[in-house]
Parts: sequence; structure tokens; C-alpha cells
Amino acid sequence: MKEYRFFLTYALIVLVQILICNYLNLSAYVVLSLLPAAVLLIPIRYSTVLALVVSFFTGLAVDYFAEGLVGLNALALLPVAFCRKSIINLVFGDEIFARKEDISINQHGVLKVSIAIILAQSLFMFIYIWADGAATRPFWFNLTRFLMSVIIGWLISLSVSEALVQDRRER
Repeated sequence: MKEYRFFLTYALIVLVQILICNYLNLSAYVVLSLLPAAVLLIPIRYSTVLALVVSFFTGLAVDYFAEGLVGLNALALLPVAFCRKSIINLVFGDEIFARKEDISINQHGVLKVSIAIILAQSLFMFIYIWADGAATRPFWFNLTRFLMSVIIGWLISLSVSEALVQDRRER
């Protein structure tokens, strides 16, 4: 049962993301996405290919049920899944792979987890904003949208990260 707990929590986060997209429109300057953190925190023992497949279908689900522009979240989420292990290696080092441990605030600290989430959020938002019509909007609008979305997404994703990893210590 504990093996499936992560994916049940992941599915709940995807549902929350769909609800956020449908019912919580903060402003034109903020795109609130929990998905980069959820993909980043897929357990390390799962391959990049599985992370790519999961992120693709996650993005398509959110696009279909919430955003309306099918492919936008999937397009922005795939690079996060592809770079997931590189981001983890950059922030946490090789030993996390050797020990096959997952990322958690309790074990690695708020600073390291925050850096990893900010990197994932930044990659996601850069592609999302570019694909969402960056060429048709002024640079300052896109920069403000990027910065506000990354900051707010990072703050909310910290709590998401705790929800995704809270029960893995009991294995």
C-alpha cells in the first residue's frame, strides 16, 4: 500500500491543479502550477522515461480538463521531467543516487529543496510563458509574469513537497 501512496498523492495534486486552473485565476501575471514540483519529486528509483511518460499524461490531463489549449502544460512539463535527475544531481549531489533516497525537507533542508523547486519552476515557466504567446506580449509583462509565477509557485510547492514525501520514511 505504501508503494502506491505517492501516486495517489500525485493524482490528488493533479486534481488540485485542475481545480486551481478552473476556479482560481489570481491575475494575468500569475500562473500557479504545482506540477513542476510534483514531477521533480517523483521517486529517484523511477527512470527518466517513466517520469517523461507520467509528466506527459499529467500535462495533457491538466490541458484537457482545465487550460483549454491542449499541449501547453505537457510541452512545459516534459523538460522538467527530462532534467529532473540533472537538477537533483546539481543541487543534492551524487550521493542521493547512491543511497537511492528521495528528496525531503526534513533530510535535505529547506534551502536545497527550495533551490531544486525554483529551478524546476523556472524551467517550466520559461517554456510555458514562451509557448503561451510570449512574442505577442511585451517583455516586461512576460518577465513580471515569470517572476511572480515562480515565486508563488515555489512557496506553494514547498507544502506540496511535504505532502508527497511525508510517508516515504516509513518504508
